[in-house]
Amino acid sequence: MFTGIITDIGTVRSLENRGDLRARIGTHYDMEGVDLGASIACDGVCLTVVDTGPDWFDVDISAETVARTNLGGWAEGQRVNLERALKVGDELGGHIVSGHIDGLAQVVAVTDEGDSTRVTLRAPHDLARFIAPKGSVALNGTSLTVNEVEGCEFGVNFIPHTKQVTTWGDVDAGDAVNLEIDTLARYVARLKEMG
Repeated sequence: MFTGIITDIGTVRSLENRGDLRARIGTHYDMEGVDLGASIACDGVCLTVVDTGPDWFDVDISAETVARTNLGGWAEGQRVNLERALKVGDELGGHIVSGHIDGLAQVVAVTDEGDSTRVTLRAPHDLARFIAPKGSVALNGTSLTVNEVEGCEFGVNFIPHTKQVTTWGDVDAGDAVNLEIDTLARYVARLKEMG
């Protein structure tokens, strides 16, 4: 489990196709405190640490994950949002995030509003019903509040701090973004269907 509060920006150092995709990610984390088998969310995708070094870790990314996320588009040198798994007693600053991506959202527009940036995205039709104004959504692993919703399109706002401590300062129209809908929204919708 994660909170959607990004704690490091990693860098993809290498990619190797071994049947699964092996990625080496450079990090500022103290890797002596990270066990093999630990979970780290990389752009919102929960991945398992399979090897470590002093300032890097390796993960294996299955063909299924490559097909359903934007990780297949990773390139060496790319910056990646990172979050270590939640521990009992940690502050829950965002919302409960599983690291299981529901689909890809497409960035439709990026507009500066003062020092902040408003980003409009288009969700897949089957996921749009789970996105509500003032609800939570995880985009590339970042816990965000939805500002407005119109059909399949929704908007979020990035303050300068968020743009500095995540990869959201690099966003462009046309980008594919890992989307995880809020777990509570999923259960509310399911209860409504059953009621």
